[in-house]
Amino acid sequence: DYSCAVFGPRGDMVAQAAHIPVHLGAMTASVRAGLDRLDLVPGDIAVLNDPYLGGTHLPDVSLMAPVYVGSDLIGYVANRGHHADIGGMTPGSAPADSTSVEQEGVLLDGEKLVQNGVFLEDDLRALLASGPYPARSPDQNVADLKAQVAACEKGTVELLGVVDHYSLAVVHAYMAHVKRNAEASVRRLIGTLSDCSFTYGTDDGHQVSVAITVDHGDGSATIDFTGTSGPHPGNYNAPRAVCQAAVLYVFRCMVDDDIPLNAGCMVPLRLIVPTPSMISPEYPSAVIAGNVETS
Repeated sequence: DYSCAVFGPRGDMVAQAAHIPVHLGAMTASVRAGLDRLDLVPGDIAVLNDPYLGGTHLPDVSLMAPVYVGSDLIGYVANRGHHADIGGMTPGSAPADSTSVEQEGVLLDGEKLVQNGVFLEDDLRALLASGPYPARSPDQNVADLKAQVAACEKGTVELLGVVDHYSLAVVHAYMAHVKRNAEASVRRLIGTLSDCSFTYGTDDGHQVSVAITVDHGDGSATIDFTGTSGPHPGNYNAPRAVCQAAVLYVFRCMVDDDIPLNAGCMVPLRLIVPTPSMISPEYPSAVIAGNVETS
């Protein structure tokens, strides 16, 4: 499980690869959380896996890097990869019986992994060794994170190449164009839909409920998850970013137009998600199965 995406200067997704839907739809929240928590300058890369800050589950570790031309910010490149182990009660960081996120591994809530072009390996190893259930294979984590850093560097080089070919003004203009086009495509789709609702019960007595209300006048829709169960006592809690990613994925699948999936798709959609709940948990709810099953 490994996914890459490009974001605009404000952290809005511009385009993504055709990889893991939940990874990608949730990454916007991680990028924005990273920008809120850290001042990223050229040569910096942030690392984050916090499920309450746009993460999915702890083995999914996200990196984000700003891309500059001189003093002008083009945007950000980011990637998310599922690590073989990030600590927790059991090898693989997917315990069946976890009831707290701390039992699922090491939580990274927005740290600098690279600063001024220097890979902060000592700081990283200290983080991987922290908490009640540290990572079992820090050498492997370090190697994989270096690969993710290399992917950010590759994305940066390619994005700079596009700017060099078309100019920064044109790139920024088209970042806006593709988002407006995606928004228009989703509004056209909404015009073909009608109101509906559905509840899905799990075999342990919990449920996810959703009602979709369509406004044909302005081509918008409200997706209301009121009625969904409160926080799950086990680990079937799906972070809010995962809920948003699932909504984004479904609406994108219904759009026939050949568009890059980006933040424009969400503009016509209003989400109502009860918090705390099974699909918008708060710390320290366990989440490992929320990403895998509930989503």
